[in-house]
Amino acid sequence: MSVVTLKTVQLKNGETIGYREREGGEHVVILVHGNMTSSKHWDLLLENMDESFRLYAVDMRGFGVSTYYTPVSSIRDFAEDLKLFADELQLKKFSLIGWSTGGAVSMQFVADYPGYCEKLVLLASASTRGYPFYSTNALGQPDVTKRLKTKEEVKRDTGKTIPVQTAYDTKNQAFLKQMWNMLVYRTNQPSEEKYREYLDDMLTQRNLADVYHCLNVFNISHINNEAAKGTGEVSKIDIPVLVLRGDHDLVVTDKMTKEILKDLGKRATYVELKHCGHSPLVDNLDLLTNHISEFLKHQEVTK
Repeated sequence: MSVVTLKTVQLKNGETIGYREREGGEHVVILVHGNMTSSKHWDLLLENMDESFRLYAVDMRGFGVSTYYTPVSSIRDFAEDLKLFADELQLKKFSLIGWSTGGAVSMQFVADYPGYCEKLVLLASASTRGYPFYSTNALGQPDVTKRLKTKEEVKRDTGKTIPVQTAYDTKNQAFLKQMWNMLVYRTNQPSEEKYREYLDDMLTQRNLADVYHCLNVFNISHINNEAAKGTGEVSKIDIPVLVLRGDHDLVVTDKMTKEILKDLGKRATYVELKHCGHSPLVDNLDLLTNHISEFLKHQEVTK
């Protein structure tokens, strides 16, 4: 099994970023995790990905062992951290794999910093038009007619923010496990030992409402929505993109994935992962790594 090392690096903006490094060949790949996770949740891929790849999995600001001195107000804040991270480690000409929230961060990075990333993999990614955060109705269900707009509204939400934040504050791992069994792990679950490690890792997050808000107002498309006007920055993504989504994903909807594909156009290749939910790493690791390796090794880089 490949050796994975947890390290830290000081960024020029004062934040300290944690990351896991797995040695490999000359093809560098940076992994960007999603909400409620950190680089820890990439462990199965880090341990099993083709050793021709040299892997770096970052802890975004406010997750894992990374600091959270300055609160984030946009997905771009995370993308800027990623740029500073790449510069500190002198990483150039790499591929990016962004999972869920990490997909939004990776798209923003590619749009803002051309010439760094050669290929992009979006795994169960938030849409180019954001991840909508709706108000909660009297039955405790999302009211899809009322999209929230401000961070304060998101913080006060009784349907998602307050219950999850309360679970964090009280270290209620039973609640978090129930939530993930319902929404994330659809076909398989991690081993008992892995699951405990993942739950411990979830409790390291210090920016839950901030991230929810950043996702809600993220919009690099050409389409305006209730929370944010489209910036059109999706047009700056001019590298090959592999879009992956499990057909049983209850977190990222089919509609969100179709928005990505429409906004990226011919730059994107779509693969549906059969019998997978929001974590194909657990549901079918071999299927996931095969598609990623094939794309990164053989997809032509075209402009």
